[in-house]
Amino acid sequence: MRGPAMTDVARLAGVSHQTVSRVLNDHPNVREQTRVRVRAAIAELGYRPNRAARALVTGRSQLIGVVAQNSTLYGPASLLAALEQAAASAGFAVSVGSVSTLDRRSISAAVERHLDHRVAGIVVIAPVASADEALDHLPHGVPLVTVDGDPAREAALVTVDQAAGAGLATRHLLDAGHRTVWHVSGPADWFDSAGRVEGWRAALRAAGAEVPPVLSADWSAASGYRCGQMLARMPEVTAIFAANDHLALGVLRALSERGRRVPEEISVVGFDDVPEAAYFIPPLTTVRPDFDAVARAGLAMLLRQIEAGPGVVERHTIAPTLVHRASVAAPPT
Repeated sequence: MRGPAMTDVARLAGVSHQTVSRVLNDHPNVREQTRVRVRAAIAELGYRPNRAARALVTGRSQLIGVVAQNSTLYGPASLLAALEQAAASAGFAVSVGSVSTLDRRSISAAVERHLDHRVAGIVVIAPVASADEALDHLPHGVPLVTVDGDPAREAALVTVDQAAGAGLATRHLLDAGHRTVWHVSGPADWFDSAGRVEGWRAALRAAGAEVPPVLSADWSAASGYRCGQMLARMPEVTAIFAANDHLALGVLRALSERGRRVPEEISVVGFDDVPEAAYFIPPLTTVRPDFDAVARAGLAMLLRQIEAGPGVVERHTIAPTLVHRASVAAPPT
């Protein structure tokens, strides 16, 4: 059994199917009383517009393509979910092209697949350095926004201010009375990680504090645990800023096993504010990126390109906030 068609809506509302089409496309030359009658008929029948046919009439697709790495990491996964929600609020559907690695070949292939489906525009979540070369070789004339990409790149970009977030975490620990702050970083090829190292180092230098060597890790709790085992053996360590909350979780486990109490002996701050952070032992002080704001800004930027055409380079940086919990205290005297 077929669903209701536009002609059914027109018959129930007592108008032509051209009038129904004008209402669906928000045409200004429709009387308000007629518009209300057509909307009521649409609701009564449960009519759903054929998006493909509508795209042919209006020349615009209601589909946005997103290219993202196939990852369960909290940051990229949260950005993707926020983009889908922001697009839905604007009346767009999202087609996700998941790639195993963010390199030129994978990104180019995902973009071509999106273009084959006549998407209105494309968002690339590009948090790693290997994505830059691919972005340089994408087709011209396509509305495209990069999210969480290279802050030094001359392109339409929306990202979290990673350096500012790291500065918040570091200054919070210094303000608590710690002489310096040790840092467990994420992978070196991630822009998030590089920005957090930059913000941590700048905050220490601005305070005239010693800058310890960076302990490099990946984003996992296991690598945080390994770094935490090393830091737990160093009596001079009283404050640690971990580049994400999973690293902080591993650090907390290592400190606990060595009998180093948090926050009585060592204070710890994370980054991301994962849902579990409030339930760590102790509850974790952390930096919260506003993924919803990043998604809304990225989508708005893309829609402006769709309306006016690509070519304008806009950049938008979203400031994170510090979430105070129980993992920070003054250093032991």
